[in-house]
Amino acid sequence: MKTIKNFVAVAAISMMSFGAFAQSITATASTLDSAEAIIAAKASEQGAGYTITSAIVNSRVHMTAHLDK
Repeated sequence: MKTIKNFVAVAAISMMSFGAFAQSITATASTLDSAEAIIAAKASEQGAGYTITSAIVNSRVHMTAHLDK
């Protein structure tokens, strides 16, 4: 019986999308440094690290990052 419960639990967890655990954050600023500082502050508030996934520079900087918990 314990084996069946373990199998069902593993099957249920494996069906969950791993993307559901990731959280994205964004920041808009006038420079790359200030946008990254905003991202770092948001990550720090949540007790997480971050990985920058994109940065678009036009007249302003729009930066996106994933939180690493």
